[in-house]
Amino acid sequence: MRRIALVYGVIKRALPFVCLFLSAVKGEAQIQVDLKFKRLQYIAYEPVMATLGITNLAGRDVDLHDADGQSWFGFEVTGSESQPIPAIPANSAQPPLQIKAGQKVTQRINLTPLYPVQDFGTYHVRAHIYFADLGKFFYSGTKVFEVTDARPIWEKTVGIPEGVSARGSVRTYSLLTNRFPDHTSLYVRVQDKDNGIVYATYSLGRTIAFEEPQAEIDHANQLHVLHCAAPRSWAYSRIGLNGELLVHSSFMETKTRTRLFHAGDGEVAVRGGMIEAPAAQTADEKLPKLSERPTGMPKDNQ
Repeated sequence: MRRIALVYGVIKRALPFVCLFLSAVKGEAQIQVDLKFKRLQYIAYEPVMATLGITNLAGRDVDLHDADGQSWFGFEVTGSESQPIPAIPANSAQPPLQIKAGQKVTQRINLTPLYPVQDFGTYHVRAHIYFADLGKFFYSGTKVFEVTDARPIWEKTVGIPEGVSARGSVRTYSLLTNRFPDHTSLYVRVQDKDNGIVYATYSLGRTIAFEEPQAEIDHANQLHVLHCAAPRSWAYSRIGLNGELLVHSSFMETKTRTRLFHAGDGEVAVRGGMIEAPAAQTADEKLPKLSERPTGMPKDNQ
């Protein structure tokens, strides 16, 4: 009986500490933060889209907002040599977010205009949420992605026509291919090499490696690209001088081979094949605003 009494006494004395520990664990889990990237590898200046998941485990509705000089969400980015990558200064504040009890909210965020991640190398990223009610941060796990460059296969430099709203005097269009584990993608890059400015880099979709893409420049110095996306299936794109994707559609090859036709008046059109519905542009391929595009050429950190 004395032994039982001693055990009971130990449990009684330890119980408050156990409750305190469990309370602390519960507090740590009030906001759950998840971070994901669709791919491990990205091309320099391609939009790097992060999917941020925020789950409210506080047992009540919460309001996430900037406070105490802290933005309510942000990222910690480090480079290949564990050096911190500072954020690009921005004047716009993040709007507040209300999350219902037990609700999970997902946001897609393009890191490219927020952090200088265009240099070649490996990057480690951790997201954090600042919960002003508790004055504390909640963190996601660390994710990794690599920035590399694709293989150039075509390039053309053109002038800026009079009356066109575009900075500088020239543009260089480039087509590049990049091989992923299960497919090859065709990329377009628009840049001003003289001033070291890259206006856009993005994927035009999957391509069949043994079919060279067709490229033509029209009378307005816009780029037209036709490439084979699958057997007997062709993707057509028209790109503007500022990197805009102006047209993106698909053609199914019929009796005659699908090709680009450059008319005498400078117009470019697709001949052969039957047009399908306009090709859907994926979230990863959406272009950042011109004001968000980084300046300066990538450096090789490898």
